[in-house]
Amino acid sequence: MSSPGTIPFIDFKRQYRLIEGEIRGAIERVFDSGYFILGREVESLEREFASYCGSSFGVGVASGTEALYVSLLACGIEPGDEVVTVANAGVPTIAAITLAGAIPVFVDIDPGSYTIDVSKIEEAITDRTRVLLPVHLYGQCADMAPLLEIAGEHGLKVVEDACQAHGASYGGKRAGSLGDAGCFSFYPTKNLGAYGDAGMIVTGDAGTAERARLLRNYGQVDRYHHRLRGINSRLDEIQAAVLRVKLKYLDAWNIKRIEIAGKYEKHIVNGLITKPGKMEYGTHVFHLYVIACELRDELREYLGKKGIATLIHYPVPVYLQEAYAGLKERTDCPVTESSSRTVLSLPLYPEITDGEVSRICAAVNIFQ
Repeated sequence: MSSPGTIPFIDFKRQYRLIEGEIRGAIERVFDSGYFILGREVESLEREFASYCGSSFGVGVASGTEALYVSLLACGIEPGDEVVTVANAGVPTIAAITLAGAIPVFVDIDPGSYTIDVSKIEEAITDRTRVLLPVHLYGQCADMAPLLEIAGEHGLKVVEDACQAHGASYGGKRAGSLGDAGCFSFYPTKNLGAYGDAGMIVTGDAGTAERARLLRNYGQVDRYHHRLRGINSRLDEIQAAVLRVKLKYLDAWNIKRIEIAGKYEKHIVNGLITKPGKMEYGTHVFHLYVIACELRDELREYLGKKGIATLIHYPVPVYLQEAYAGLKERTDCPVTESSSRTVLSLPLYPEITDGEVSRICAAVNIFQ
């Protein structure tokens, strides 16, 4: 519970109060139906979200991590294959790769966007590489045109981690619709968040969608008849119903996020602070507003004393984590390591007030 005067990093209750009636109505609709697994709500959300993204097919799964895992399997990943990706986006992306039996190969990031540095990709490709997995980080797409060109030249699949990029765009196309499969998390903090874990795969390929549907439900073609070795990763009806309500508001919420980011951009004037870069190739929807500061830890402590909550996304590159220490030997990512020591996320969500934003800007500006 936040103490009086504290600005929380996120406040779920503010949004819920605005749409409470619709949310309760959607949940009651599910209970009235008596159907809770892979029913009409999931089917409807799959169509609606795929359409929103500009894709033909949607496959609801249990989380964003499993969206990545199932997509990799649906794209033909086998044990020992290599997947080229980044190390600054947290463990879930890498967990999906290793669950599939594949080997993550890390390339460094672009210092302006914090997304994959496409100029480093080709040197990481070997005869075992099968997939390029760009992460659309903090609400902004990776530079997809050159990445897709490289994938085409080498015969590689592209799986987009769009778990932080609901509604972001690249060259006029929505995140998730650019590669062979796009993967989304609906974790509660996301721009489109459920009230629990949930995820979605979108794709333009009917075969990929069909394999993903089988894989998420034990590989069943019908009850007790299994074509593939699958798992249980099903998006449940209640979360789908909640997400259908929220999807109607996503564009408006993203516009509000962009407006708030604009206020930070305009009013934060401290020379110690580097504000996030916005790439010209697309629309940044600011899942997170991430500044950089060489005195990051001191700044965070200072803001905490001022009653302003902050988070670090992410403090330790994956290959420097104990669980993934074996991946460090072949990794050289100096920009990734440097950014992990300087990045700091400020509060940004559609319901934050103008007064709170002004207070945050004022506090950041007097830090020295």
